[in-house]
Amino acid sequence: MVSPDGIGQLLRGLREAAGRTRKQQAELLERIGGRWVDPENIKRWETERRVPVPHWHRLIADGYGLTIGEVQRAVASSRRFRKLVPAPTSSEPEQEVPPVERRDFLGVSVLAAGLTGPALAWISDTRERVDHALSSGARADLPHLESAVEHYSHGYGGRTPAAVLKELGSDFADIGPLFEQPLSAGARVRLSRVAGQLAGMIAIVLHDVGDRKESSAWFRTARLAAVESGDRSLQAWALAREAMVPLNFGAPRTAAELAEKARQTAGTTPTATAALAAAVAARAHALCGRGDQAREAIADANRFAGQLTGEQRADTWFGLGEQKQHVHLSHALTVLGETGRARESQDRALALSSPTSAMTRTLLRIDGAACLHREGESEQACRTAAAALRGLPPGFRIGLTRARAMDLYRSIPTRHHAEPAVRELRETLAA
Repeated sequence: MVSPDGIGQLLRGLREAAGRTRKQQAELLERIGGRWVDPENIKRWETERRVPVPHWHRLIADGYGLTIGEVQRAVASSRRFRKLVPAPTSSEPEQEVPPVERRDFLGVSVLAAGLTGPALAWISDTRERVDHALSSGARADLPHLESAVEHYSHGYGGRTPAAVLKELGSDFADIGPLFEQPLSAGARVRLSRVAGQLAGMIAIVLHDVGDRKESSAWFRTARLAAVESGDRSLQAWALAREAMVPLNFGAPRTAAELAEKARQTAGTTPTATAALAAAVAARAHALCGRGDQAREAIADANRFAGQLTGEQRADTWFGLGEQKQHVHLSHALTVLGETGRARESQDRALALSSPTSAMTRTLLRIDGAACLHREGESEQACRTAAAALRGLPPGFRIGLTRARAMDLYRSIPTRHHAEPAVRELRETLAA
């Protein structure tokens, strides 16, 4: 049941009067707003299973020929009605557009928009929907979702962040409706774990492309799902991974706090998560100038990592392979000024890295450049970093790699900024 004078009746009446299907209405809104609109959103608004949040109001007004005030009044009426009358399950067919068509369109929209601005609204909406479901219970194709997690956990595999985000977002979008179905306790635990894992991997990609705000929001969703699943290891993993957002984008004290929470949650059993949390804490403490704490965390990370076997040692986003261990050590030791040990980690990580691991290999080369700068070879450091950035495919010259190179540039005294090598690095960063 919908409010007689609410947003659902209003939008459905206007759409039907114009002779448009929900898909056609979604396409109209997309043309007006320049961002992808899921036809399922139109259905949810009309049936009032979901009331439009404020960031949709202007687009709805423009797409339906209304004023903002008319939209807001209708939304307010629906909210009042929902408090009084629980909404029954809609009897309409669940899908108006085949899922494969929706998923293909989602991918095209994201790739065309380059992962920036309004084009990311779809992924925020998806996260909010699953957040709501987690706070409230699917017969789900859990084996498919769990196998998808395993597939994605192997990282980029030479694909651009945009391509990986397209696939992750597509599968994550299928989880929300599943939570709305009846679930056994065991199925809910498994689905919550999958939601946390997928949300965490989406957050990793968003971190890598430099979207700090969205990445942090997705890590919080991952933690919410991990708590729902009762998986403390997943909670600790999400905390440790979330710590890498402030770590890599200028807030090391916040990173250290998150990393220490991750260490407490992970406990003292040797696990990939415990080793990761210690490694991230080492990097954060080093950036904060806490050398003793950084070295203590490095020792813990090495001790845990030395006891890992099997899946825990796998080179995935959930494991901590030797290569990833040395990537973390490279950064921590570089910041500590221990350039000899840092180079050992860089060389070992590069030897273990696949040629397709473009982002990781570039970060290691920029760490090497930072070591050169610490040793007084600033000109060669700038040339090395600039060459590393230029060697990246265009889809990777964003976010984390750029931020790491920018850290190097900012560490060069201003009086040297007019020198050719420093200018070359600056121009490469600006390109």
